[in-house]
Amino acid sequence: MTHFSLQKLGRAGVLASVLGALALGASTVHSQQIPSPPAPATLSTMEQLSSGFVEVASQTLPSVVSIRVEVESHQPTMPPGMPFPFRGGRGGAPEIQHGTGSGVIVRADGVIVTNNHVVEGALRIMVHLRDGRVLPARVLGTDPATDLAAIKIEATGLPVARWGDSDRARVGEWVLAIGAPFGLEATVTHGVLSAKGRAGLGQTAIEDYLQTDASINPGNSGGALINLRGEVLGINTMILGRGTGIGFAVPSRLARRVTEQLAEHGAVTRGWIGLGLQDLTADLAINFNLPPGGGAIVSQVDARGPSARAGLALGDVITAIDGHPVTSSNDVVQTVTAHRPNDTLSLAVQRNGQGRLVRVVAGTRPESERPRSSRDPATTAPRMEGSRDLGLEVAPIPVQRARQLGVDRGVMITVIEPGGAAERAGLRPGDLILQADQQPVGSSGDLVTATQDGHSALLVRRNNGQTFVPLTLE
Repeated sequence: MTHFSLQKLGRAGVLASVLGALALGASTVHSQQIPSPPAPATLSTMEQLSSGFVEVASQTLPSVVSIRVEVESHQPTMPPGMPFPFRGGRGGAPEIQHGTGSGVIVRADGVIVTNNHVVEGALRIMVHLRDGRVLPARVLGTDPATDLAAIKIEATGLPVARWGDSDRARVGEWVLAIGAPFGLEATVTHGVLSAKGRAGLGQTAIEDYLQTDASINPGNSGGALINLRGEVLGINTMILGRGTGIGFAVPSRLARRVTEQLAEHGAVTRGWIGLGLQDLTADLAINFNLPPGGGAIVSQVDARGPSARAGLALGDVITAIDGHPVTSSNDVVQTVTAHRPNDTLSLAVQRNGQGRLVRVVAGTRPESERPRSSRDPATTAPRMEGSRDLGLEVAPIPVQRARQLGVDRGVMITVIEPGGAAERAGLRPGDLILQADQQPVGSSGDLVTATQDGHSALLVRRNNGQTFVPLTLE
């Protein structure tokens, strides 16, 4: 790919002043009863803005490809928000269906980054290049944890996209999204970078998305989100509903690292310390007798993992990692996954009001650590206990479920009263309450005792995850 010259960077750099001129022109028109044509100076700045977009798009378009795949009709449907529609199939025996997506050329020898959900289960992958060639591709490796994949076509001398630095990207700056929405190749849309560090969407194991209002539609998956220097800031991945102006991209900092490992090794190796974490909210800070201001609470500890061996425990609050303050649980996740197994991480931890420094040697996530079904076979109806103040009824955890989860004490929520404290806290029937204020729970009486001061932090198990839930009485 041809790089910008200093002169071209200068033209792109005037866009900020252009926007100011446009705003001034809009204000002038608003103050007049009869709109007048743009003044020559304003028209000139508008043309410069347009030319800036044109130059950026023209330099990046050759490195963005359209991907067509074939899969069997019994392949699982994509999660909500994943812009990758399938078409075809009339029922009966399995049939071949067709899907579309996008990709970005990152090496001149034919290595392309795209989304895992674009190529997952594909029987055949065809890549449509900007120069008109259509070439078959093979999968080099996939990383479901980030929804990224690396594929390769047999070609040389291809135009290569330039990676940008997503960490330096600024919220509010102009961005362009390039891809093949609905199979329409080489489509360019524009918008702004709406937010950074979006997590908690529940789509992938590792979430640290860039958010944009640049129009992203089905088929854009795997395409490029670029800045006004033509650098790739992210790989477009999903949308929140149709026509909402809310799209997400995997940031270049993460996408580049993953793509390089997939291309070289066919898999991604990242650090793992065996913790479940959640943000230290103001409500939880009260229950843990900590000042608000950020941190990550340890809500789950894998007994086989590095953190357990290092002495970390439920209820510990991580306030810094490798010397950097922790403002959310995502800070810890991003730092850990950026390390390799056998790297040592330094964690500043608060426990019972006392600070300590814990060194953890990262390991490798065990293959067996995958979500398991939480459904239980039919069991005898357990005895139920209730508390009107708490707004819930509980029962002993079925023996088989307790054995499966490795817990020896706790209660299961059987009923949630509408409008009660439990419902306001977000609790649901089927949730398991293991602790209240870091003390074991064996009955509703334990819950009543823990909430005598009007609030309590409950350790709740839902499916295969654990989290602390602040419960506040009226």
